[in-house]
This record gives sequence, C-alpha cells and structure tokens, in this order.
Amino acid sequence: MATTKWVLDPMHSEVQFKIKHLVISTVTGSFKTFQGTAQTEGDDFSNARIEFTLDVNSVDTNQEQRDQHLKGEDFFNAAQYPQIKFESTSFTKTGGNEYKLVGNLTMKDVTKPVTLDVEYGGTAVDFYGNTKAGFEITGKVNRKEYGLTWGGITEAGAIVLGDDVKLTINVQFAKQAAA
Repeated sequence: MATTKWVLDPMHSEVQFKIKHLVISTVTGSFKTFQGTAQTEGDDFSNARIEFTLDVNSVDTNQEQRDQHLKGEDFFNAAQYPQIKFESTSFTKTGGNEYKLVGNLTMKDVTKPVTLDVEYGGTAVDFYGNTKAGFEITGKVNRKEYGLTWGGITEAGAIVLGDDVKLTINVQFAKQAAA
C-alpha cells in the first residue's frame, strides 16, 4: 500500500498547556508556532509515524512578563533550546475513535518517552477539495523530568508551580497530493 503524507494545518490547530500555580489555580498557555507531519499507509492512521516541533519563542500565556520568564534560563532557555520536539514510536487504535500515541518528547536536550491519548475526529473534504483529518491529543508530562525545575516553595509554604503540565493539542492534518 502507498504511503500517504499529511501536513499539519496551523490555521486549524492549537497547542495548549495548563499548570497549577500556588496549587490553588491554573495558568493556561499555548505555543503559537509549530509544525508537524504524519505518514500513514493509505488513509488508515493506525501505526502512523508522527513528528511535531514547537517553537519555544512562540510561548504565550497572555502575560508578557511571564512569557519572557518562560523563554529564559529558569525555564525553556529558548536561546539555547529553541525547539520542543516529538517523534512517535507507535500510534495504536484502542477502540472506536480512540488511539494511544507513544513517542519521544525532547525539551532542553532531555528526551523522555511519553504516552498520549488521542481522539480521532474524522476526515472531511474542505471547500477547496483538500482532505483533512482532525485529532484531539491529551496527556501530561512532569516538567521537572525535562530540567524545568524553577519554582520552589514560598516563604508562606505554598508550592509555586505544580510538577505536572497538562497538554491539550487539537490538530488538523491536510492530506498531500501523491507525488
């Protein structure tokens, strides 16, 4: 069967994260610049090979001072590590429209395996005749495992930041014309 290439449509995709602040509230952020591809056998996404890259400098928490702090050495160190990368090792259908996406996530030169839940939204043809496929990807990672260790305990004893970062990624891939 022929290999099909799908390219992420950034106009119809988003990458969001949430983290606890002082363990009493949640801060939401996103990355505005990213790219990704999927390679499948025909139109079946089982066993798809997926690659995804985020531009660290595009982090946006709706607060410029915090965004600059996140880009700095205390967190992502965007000057030295400008990208966050994901490369799948498996994409397995678990039932209905549900999949498990397993792969290697690299932040700050630290690569760790992650498992994410995926809901396949379906495939449709847009107004221009392009075939699109939509997915919602959710999961969490421990920021400290990637060297994002800033944020201890306040003088009053409150934890500044939670360890777990929740991910919600909604993506739409566009099927590429056969070469």
